[in-house]
Amino acid sequence: DEGKGKLADVLAGKYDIVARFNGGNNAGHTVVANGKKYAFHLLPCGLIYPHTTNILGNGTVIHLPSLFDELEPLTADGLEWEGRLLLSDRAHLVFDFHQELDSAQEDSRGSDNIGTTRKGIGPAYAAKASRNGIRVGMLKHFDVFQKQLSDVIDYQNNLHGLNVDAAAEIDRYRQYSEIVSPWIIDSAHYVNQAYNDGKSIIAEGANAAMLDLDFGTYPFVTSSTTTVGGMSTGLGLSPDKIETAVGVIKAYTTRVGWGPFPTELTDDTCGGMVTRDAPGTEIGRHLQQVGAEVGVTTGRKRRCGWLDIPVVQYGHMLNSYGSINLTKLDVMDDLDEIKIGVAYSINGQRLPPGRMPSTLEDLYAVEVEYETMPGWKCSISHCKHFDELPVEAKNYITKIEQLVGCPVSFVGVG
Repeated sequence: DEGKGKLADVLAGKYDIVARFNGGNNAGHTVVANGKKYAFHLLPCGLIYPHTTNILGNGTVIHLPSLFDELEPLTADGLEWEGRLLLSDRAHLVFDFHQELDSAQEDSRGSDNIGTTRKGIGPAYAAKASRNGIRVGMLKHFDVFQKQLSDVIDYQNNLHGLNVDAAAEIDRYRQYSEIVSPWIIDSAHYVNQAYNDGKSIIAEGANAAMLDLDFGTYPFVTSSTTTVGGMSTGLGLSPDKIETAVGVIKAYTTRVGWGPFPTELTDDTCGGMVTRDAPGTEIGRHLQQVGAEVGVTTGRKRRCGWLDIPVVQYGHMLNSYGSINLTKLDVMDDLDEIKIGVAYSINGQRLPPGRMPSTLEDLYAVEVEYETMPGWKCSISHCKHFDELPVEAKNYITKIEQLVGCPVSFVGVG
């Protein structure tokens, strides 16, 4: 939700290969290019640049019906993508019954639901981990694929009481296999060969660091590795080949769905759990409305709050950011003053930078220490260089750099 798609679009034009290494169509990247608005979910953003090759790596999970739905408007706009979209033979397939299971599991949680996108991502990764999944490469061996799919459907029907028509699914995927077979590659070899040949590669992350399956606010997380380590496991690139990671961080903090949110400005409009007259209501509503904080994948309003520095410090510790892209700074143009959550305390004990509680119980018990800074009270959308920003905005950026220990290299003002 930080604006990763925008930065991926800005940078992708400078690279030869644009790759996704995790997740599926649970991601949502809005890109405006050449006067047209594109909502990418599964596809890498680089597809709009005709010189790029775009790869869905082995760490992704691919729902082919959604992939074709996403390609349709690109084709209608005359965008030449054929031959530039490649699928890893080791990526796993998401089937409609995975989405059905995802919804059923979410519904069964009632008020304790996680807030998944219901795109079948969790069940697909669960099938992968339990060795009951089907990989993209099997589409090139359709005689074996159809038996695998039939067996998996029988298993799911019997285990979960589903009523999936195996014959119809096999027929549908037979048509898909004829189309996508030329797109399927050994992506680990392809990417490493491209690296050895001096090609420039940018990897596009899906989902925030705090949604990482291991390091995020479990169980309010996604089902893949969203941190920089996912590049190695999801593309097959050894860690020494990763030159730099850019952390994309909003000038304030947002969250979709439930889960602990220590710096939240709680109000019902932002999705908070207390009443409209709660402290911070007007500011939270301002950030939500001016920032157009609505999820591109789910359509859900995002909860809003002050910038949570402990989260950024934690992300920096895990990912070793070379620099930060601070997005949507202009959303705060009208605020008289701005608070920054600079530290967490639990039971009066201040936590050191990089220390993030692992349990929801501890996160809900967190008390946040704030610093208050004056706002700039003017529009910054015209600013093209750092020196053009008002001094208060510069001070806000500098404070973030000092607290995180990482330079800010990009500032979003539009």
